[in-house]
Amino acid sequence: MKFTQRRAAKSDPYGRGCGGLSQFFRDLHRRMVNRYSRLHIIRLLVLLLTSALSTMPGAAYARETLTWLLRDFPPLTIFTGPQTGQGAIDRLMPELIARMPEYDHQIMHVNRARGTQMLQDPDLFACDPTLLWTPEREKTILFSIPTYATPGNGVTIERSNHGIFAPFLSQDGHLDLAALMASNTVKTGIVAERSYGPVIDKILHNTTQPDNLILHYGNAAVGSMLQMERLDRFQAIISYWPEALYHAQQQGIPVEELEFFPVKDTSKYQFAHIGCSKTDKGREAISIINREMRVLRRTKLISFYADWMVNRQEYLRDARSFFDEPQK
Repeated sequence: MKFTQRRAAKSDPYGRGCGGLSQFFRDLHRRMVNRYSRLHIIRLLVLLLTSALSTMPGAAYARETLTWLLRDFPPLTIFTGPQTGQGAIDRLMPELIARMPEYDHQIMHVNRARGTQMLQDPDLFACDPTLLWTPEREKTILFSIPTYATPGNGVTIERSNHGIFAPFLSQDGHLDLAALMASNTVKTGIVAERSYGPVIDKILHNTTQPDNLILHYGNAAVGSMLQMERLDRFQAIISYWPEALYHAQQQGIPVEELEFFPVKDTSKYQFAHIGCSKTDKGREAISIINREMRVLRRTKLISFYADWMVNRQEYLRDARSFFDEPQK
């Protein structure tokens, strides 16, 4: 209904000269009725819209923002160079994020030490897709099911220094790291706050020569340590072999000048997990992540990681049984 406001004569603002006081009250009543009708309709529409939104999951409330903590960790995540964004986890993240519409997502680049600190902050809601499980970490971090398997950590050296390590090698080429550390003959570079798996972690923790461990806290730690190793700042680096190979190739270091030793008593593969804040928000996220990774780890992530293996077919063959039993 259209409302037209009529103006009274200037000489009599109440309209007494053109119909009297009754006309004034009729106009006032009509304006009040019209105003009430419009307000009533607006309120009704607002109520209907609110009711409709409340029935739509996630539409009536702001979604939580899940922060993904990624570090420069080739061949899982690659931050620089011609293969930026082509790591196995780089390729996984869009697939996983698309399956988690319950959240808004943001990516944050951190080093290992900063990532650990953020995961342990109860006021933050974050996840890291590249964590090894340890009893110590489980005290403050929630872990998903196993998501991928990587060849175990070992020791990367300059081949020219082979003679230093030869006394500590078994016939099958495994290095007795505990005996090497006790010998006080080499300095070893490690990434601060990184877990290398239970066997190596225990050796490093129990060494009687802690001054021979050189900790690196920065980004692209293994790449930096390869350069330091060539300058004889130390003689060994503990890392994954695919990781060391990637950095060597990026820096123009001939692969044949490097040598890698698996460590005595370590497993051929280590299983990694997604770790999240140990909070109610983290628990909800882990339940969704577990649901989606049961599919993605077999259909996507195995092949993504296999593309970086020295022996791709061997990895794919071994991968058939990776997730047959729960792993920690």
